[in-house]
Amino acid sequence: MIDILLLLHGFIKNAISIYSFILIIYILMSWVPSMRENAFGRFIGTLAEPYLSFFRRFIPPLGMIDLSPIIAIFALRFISAGVSNVFQMMINALL
Repeated sequence: MIDILLLLHGFIKNAISIYSFILIIYILMSWVPSMRENAFGRFIGTLAEPYLSFFRRFIPPLGMIDLSPIIAIFALRFISAGVSNVFQMMINALL
């Protein structure tokens, strides 16, 4: 049972890390607007925009600066830490 929890924990942490990198790529693509218009840019946009739009509802852009991606990445890091703590508690309970 512990092996399954460790495997699931690793999978979730890796998925969160990969999604964080997708967000960073999407943010960097905003510096070159034509990058978002090709197939790769549209694919990354379909992955990143739903998550970022949640934060944009609460954090409006300040002029030309959009702070919502930074907050979104911090939120992912907090979620990752929370997931680690939950799995650690579950593993400790099984021992």
